[in-house]
Amino acid sequence: MTEDTSSIIATAEDHMQKAISHLETELTKIRAGKATPQILDGIVVDYYGAPMPINQVANISVMDARTLSIQPWEKNILQPIERAIIAANIGINPQNDGALIRLFLPPLTEERRKELVKKCHAEGEHSKVAIRNIRRDAIEGIKKLQKNGLSEDAAKDAEDEVQAVTDKFTAAVEKHLALKEKEIMTV
Repeated sequence: MTEDTSSIIATAEDHMQKAISHLETELTKIRAGKATPQILDGIVVDYYGAPMPINQVANISVMDARTLSIQPWEKNILQPIERAIIAANIGINPQNDGALIRLFLPPLTEERRKELVKKCHAEGEHSKVAIRNIRRDAIEGIKKLQKNGLSEDAAKDAEDEVQAVTDKFTAAVEKHLALKEKEIMTV
């Protein structure tokens, strides 16, 4: 295998690893019945006119299996945090007691669990599409090298290697989805 094809394969593998990392991040945001601060990742609060992630304006802690508490560093930011959580539409209503905000996660119904599993599978499909696009780009790069003098056998070997890497990362997506589905469906 030439240095050029090795470089293409290494780049494709790196990009596929990033797709898996993105999937892991998205799956942690999908709640599985127990309270975790990651549920609030991605929620931004209007902090004196600037959008700030919620974990940079407040302390988020787990009180028990179904309760999160949000302790803002300034009292006057309680209302913007509450509005941001409501606007994020994560299915949880914040309880503001004037000093801190509590989020009570309702127990998941069977219907809601199936809905969350569908959401997980949609995220998994996005990752698989990204991985397939990376494979396509890598194979196009190998075909360009073949036009510029790479032997047909070396090109075929490189394409097989790209396919093997693709299969490995597709299996990783399936594994993550199976674990998350099991976590969600466990009562």
